[in-house]
Amino acid sequence: MLKTAVEIDKAAMILKLFGDRTRLTMMKILDHHDCCVCEFVEIFQASQPSISQHLRKLRDVGLVREERRGQWIFYSINKSNDYYPFVQKILDQLPDQDHKLKELEEQGTRITCC
Repeated sequence: MLKTAVEIDKAAMILKLFGDRTRLTMMKILDHHDCCVCEFVEIFQASQPSISQHLRKLRDVGLVREERRGQWIFYSINKSNDYYPFVQKILDQLPDQDHKLKELEEQGTRITCC
């Protein structure tokens, strides 16, 4: 059975997670690209533990998933999550963030872990 509405408690939890600029930007990037922690470290100029904490919060509620590729873990949006349609409507309202990955490519720092 297809859900047509998100429970208020779940919506509040998701919106609280999205209230953090870093997590919101991560989600927008992940909506179109898989990324490794090291790429987010470069994009946000933040520590690896800080980035990992943000990703853990998103993963714990099922909004992102991780996939091991060799010794590295890549993150992507979990589009099969029950709340993805709600999340997608929010992300669709945000400006594209592809330029952040393009800057990494131009600097030669995209996917530095691989």
